Amino acid sequence: MRASFYIPAVVTLMLALGACGDSSEDKAQSAEEKAQTTVCDARAGIASQVDELKGLTAATVTKDGVTESLDAIKKDLDTMASAQAGLSEDRRSEAEAANKAFNSSVETIKSDFLTSVSASDAKTALVTALQQLATSYQTAFEPLNCN
Repeated sequence: MRASFYIPAVVTLMLALGACGDSSEDKAQSAEEKAQTTVCDARAGIASQVDELKGLTAATVTKDGVTESLDAIKKDLDTMASAQAGLSEDRRSEAEAANKAFNSSVETIKSDFLTSVSASDAKTALVTALQQLATSYQTAFEPLNCN
């Protein structure tokens, strides 16, 4: 009597577990969703750093502070670039364009301004450049909708 009870229970359990498997379509969608999440998280990290940089003034800007923020932005840009392969073609194109445009702005600030932040006029120029970086961020990443 016990065997007749266990056989239907085992069969039911096997069918239930078999239904839980991912189809290749589900796996592909999950990979794309994961890539999208990675890109959007990196975008949010960049936005946070840009907001911090945008809030600096000539009195509060320091070379170390700017360097740390730009390094964090660079790391997020690299994370975004590595996740782009998992995006759909349209999203990948948007992310690549945004990444390339914004990366150029970051590199310009690193090379042009961080070598001479000690002088007062250089600090003022750096603050202006950081505000322009915020505009560059908005222009580059606005098409990359993460909502």
